[in-house]
Amino acid sequence: MNPIIATLKEHNVSDEKVHELFQAFTQNPMMAMALVQQLGIPPEKLQQLMAVVMTQPHLIKEAADSLGIDQGQVEQAKAQFKNQ
Repeated sequence: MNPIIATLKEHNVSDEKVHELFQAFTQNPMMAMALVQQLGIPPEKLQQLMAVVMTQPHLIKEAADSLGIDQGQVEQAKAQFKNQ
């Protein structure tokens, strides 16, 4: 399992929140960082998680792919956001 998803699951983050988070990562990484901080993960684990994200950004794409988030969905979400 992807180490980012594994850490989130370890801290009882719901599947819905995981999916939402990775959609945010693919659209706006800074927004995703803010979302991660709101998940109630202890600071020491959050720091480890952020280190993994920053040093291994390919894991974000792998996780998004494993969650079924493709580039078409990302582009569609961006278009919807712009139209609001």
